Amino acid sequence: MSAISVQHLSKNFKVNKKEAGFVGSIKSFVNRKYETVEAVKDISFEIEEGELVGFIGPNGAGKTTTLKCLSGLLYPTSGEVKVMGYTPQERQHAFLKKISLVMGQKSQLWWNLPPLETFLLNKEIYEIKESEFKTTLDALVEMLDLKDILKIQTRKLSLGQRMKCELVASLLHRPSILFLDEPTIGLDVVMQDIMRDFVQEYNKEFNATIILTSHYMKDVERLCRRVIVIDKGSLLFDGELSNLIKNYRNEKLGKISTDGTVKEKEMKKFGKISKKKGNQFEILIPQKNISHFAGFVSENNTVLDFSIEDIPIEDVVGQIFKGNE
Repeated sequence: MSAISVQHLSKNFKVNKKEAGFVGSIKSFVNRKYETVEAVKDISFEIEEGELVGFIGPNGAGKTTTLKCLSGLLYPTSGEVKVMGYTPQERQHAFLKKISLVMGQKSQLWWNLPPLETFLLNKEIYEIKESEFKTTLDALVEMLDLKDILKIQTRKLSLGQRMKCELVASLLHRPSILFLDEPTIGLDVVMQDIMRDFVQEYNKEFNATIILTSHYMKDVERLCRRVIVIDKGSLLFDGELSNLIKNYRNEKLGKISTDGTVKEKEMKKFGKISKKKGNQFEILIPQKNISHFAGFVSENNTVLDFSIEDIPIEDVVGQIFKGNE
């Protein structure tokens, strides 16, 4: 049995349409008009126990709506969802003790109390035994280096420290299913790396099944072998990240700096110019033109510097979304 099974999931919302201004507000009050928005459209996928899967898409793609259906916060309009054999919307106590939903922009910590107070409250909510609570808390505190801040008021902590504490609060009951919605949003580069290390370690240590949404593609590249790509509520891709890159990364990024005698027209022979600054060019070069480009730069003494690189994965995913417009 799969840890997570989603079959033909759809979720619609009724949205009130209102004209702008005071008159529009009066008209809306007297005669409300609604339209149906399809946030998620007939998507299906299975996730095995212990998998760490990237769930990616642009804003409004339906990622958070899907996670809320998986965690039982929203009822599906149609379709079937099973998580560890449970139907999420029934919100059974046994089910809730197996999952955790961490949202980067939402806080469960008490603002004027130290994190330790929130941890103790969660201990009672989840009915965690004293010995188990202490063992888990000590392990998480060590993994995230939080020993010195547990008794400091939450409002006095940095964003990175608060995000670490949010994770601890969400993981004290050792959930076997973890939904991470933008866990590194707003964090600096160093803190993002710390969070990625922690997610990876938690996945290995507890064999947890994790779905990760993120706009930072480095999160996905670092942590996820498999990705599910969603846009406008529809599933576009489900498979290994390496295959996604192989299927859509059919160009290279050529960077070249010249002495000024090389003309733009000459560069266009190799591919599409994506950026030009003075005598520096960035060119999207089809695979068939790579050898010609390499030959040109090696034989031309007007070229001061050059490189041939893979297109960043952010741009690869962007190409997929553009193709879905």
